[in-house]
Amino acid sequence: MRKFLLVVLLALSACGSGELAGQDLADLPTITGKELAATLADSDKPAVVNIWASWCGPCRSEAPLLTAAHAAYGDEIDFIGVDVQDNQADAKNFIAEFELDFTHYFDRDRSVPEFYGGFGTPITFFFDGTGTLVDTHLGVIDERALALGIDEIVDR
Repeated sequence: MRKFLLVVLLALSACGSGELAGQDLADLPTITGKELAATLADSDKPAVVNIWASWCGPCRSEAPLLTAAHAAYGDEIDFIGVDVQDNQADAKNFIAEFELDFTHYFDRDRSVPEFYGGFGTPITFFFDGTGTLVDTHLGVIDERALALGIDEIVDR
């Protein structure tokens, strides 16, 4: 019984700390597909745009990979996260939990994936330096697919 109680207390403390992790972050600005297109067109850097949600299991599994890719390529490529069909508190906790230290937007209505023709969650879009969509990866992205997508937009 004591072992069970210890497990329950550890689980509760882990849950509680996650809820507070993002409380110091500002709310994510909202964005539409047209607004993102304009943002990408105004930049001269290629971009990796990841569509995610805090409730999405596959999004949780790919988040550490995106953190690592941003650390490796963040000077050459803009990384942008778009949180869909979510709430601000859970979104901010997700960003804090996975140390996703790049630009994120909030899109409750899925305007961005609908604008670019993607469905489901997660989705990763790859854009060249002119804001032109080069490739779309539907579903959880792995290291190989991310590397190939990055190669496509960096070499243009």
